[in-house]
Amino acid sequence: MRFASAVIGVVIFIAISGCASAADVSASQALAEACAGCHGADGVSQTELTPSLAGQPDEFVQWQLVYYRSGMRKSEVMGPIAEALSNEDIRNLGAYYALLPPPRSEETSATDALVQKGEQVALRHRCRSCHADDYNGFRAAARLSGQREDVLVKALHDFKSGKRVGSGVASMSEVTYELSDGDMEAVSHYLALRR
Repeated sequence: MRFASAVIGVVIFIAISGCASAADVSASQALAEACAGCHGADGVSQTELTPSLAGQPDEFVQWQLVYYRSGMRKSEVMGPIAEALSNEDIRNLGAYYALLPPPRSEETSATDALVQKGEQVALRHRCRSCHADDYNGFRAAARLSGQREDVLVKALHDFKSGKRVGSGVASMSEVTYELSDGDMEAVSHYLALRR
């Protein structure tokens, strides 16, 4: 069932995919105003458990909206919003958020024990292989650096429990299978503080 849903999602995504230059970024500014209440006027969220979208890869934003629209990703808030978006709206929003400057993380000490543990967890589980060497995301893989820590922790728990699914060469449920709660907190702390 999940495989069939994923295949349908891929077909839908291919149908709506377009390069960022083909998207009408100015048209998406009006759409993004409706998103600002939760995700921030500049795409940097100040709202608990709400991700920052600024600097996210274009394809990642598009995929998530397609997942919400198709019901593969469940959310009482995002589901109805995504259902109302056209393919063009989704392309435009992906391009718009990809162009915004990403969140600025706080300075941290390299001697922070939680940061050190998080870095080791990220290396051991090869997070860079999908999310890029700098964790800034790549194509359909999310930008993790500078993301809200609470958002990262929740995402890891959701992937581990099967509540959230993703796409790509690595299954996030497999990546998170062996992670303890402490590992998830450490890697989320580390990634949230990355620049």
